Amino acid sequence: MRVTVGVAGMVKPAGKTVVIVSPAASAPEAPAVKPTVQVERALPVCGTPVKVGAPVWVAAAMVMAAAAVLGAALAVAGVGFQALLRNPLADPYVLGVSGGASLAGALALAAGIGAAGVPVAAFAGALATLAALERLARVGGRTNVYTLLLTGAIFNATSAALLLFLQTFASGEELHALIFYLMGRVPVLPGWQLALVGGATAVVALLFAARGRDLNALALGEEGAAQLGVDVEGLKRTVLVGASLLTGLAVARAGMIGFVGLVVPHLLRLLFGPDHRRLVLVSALAGAAGLVVADLAARTLAAPRELPVGAVTALVGGPFFLVLLRRQGRRSVGGNG
Repeated sequence: MRVTVGVAGMVKPAGKTVVIVSPAASAPEAPAVKPTVQVERALPVCGTPVKVGAPVWVAAAMVMAAAAVLGAALAVAGVGFQALLRNPLADPYVLGVSGGASLAGALALAAGIGAAGVPVAAFAGALATLAALERLARVGGRTNVYTLLLTGAIFNATSAALLLFLQTFASGEELHALIFYLMGRVPVLPGWQLALVGGATAVVALLFAARGRDLNALALGEEGAAQLGVDVEGLKRTVLVGASLLTGLAVARAGMIGFVGLVVPHLLRLLFGPDHRRLVLVSALAGAAGLVVADLAARTLAAPRELPVGAVTALVGGPFFLVLLRRQGRRSVGGNG
């Protein structure tokens, strides 16, 4: 009796021939597939996913670089808005610029424009919101800060209502993408986008630092700063455009990430003083480091699931900021006593 070895995982009688099928067949071996790690999961707003097979350190470095430039952008924008409004509790979202950017990005998602169209739409929404704010807040050729605050609050409320309306009619996949986008997530950015956001952040930070004396004088009020020779209207326009530009870029790429532009400048003002010539630069560095740490926590605390980094910054930043306010209030009471 003749015995033939094949590849099928079973034994078949073939007349007087018995066919024994074994995994150890002489068929050509398939090429070995190396195990790889895919760090970046694909979502419509996450930027450029890392190629499967890329070294883990490359993916990690790209994510850390994106978190650093976005954190620096939000922190510098926070310093600008707090100086402009003379309020240490102000943050980049208070004027409604982020609301307009997120609404435009969400509309792009719902319309199925695609990943490349979301940041473009969000940035266009930020610029359109800034233009509308500037026009509505100008009275007699001057930008009124309180009108600006009130208009920003109205813009935020309107944007939030429209976003809820979009979520109501979104499909399951669209709703998932919208929620992650609105809660904030650090994407993997291609090199040119890293250069764009990082370059814009560096230019605005250096511009704010160069005008640090004028920003310091603004703490005396608009009339007091004008008596010191400061072009108040030009300064306000510079801060509005620069801070809104950075906020629009950050929201366009990462969605809504709060408390970075609120907590970081306020904490560093307590540590290093209110001089904006130094405060702007140290806030940029601290904002970069802070968002890198927050994103690392978001990716590891619930692994293999990934938490939205916006939720992490809110959960950590909210209570921490309340503690800072409490301690500052106690020091003020003790000093007055």
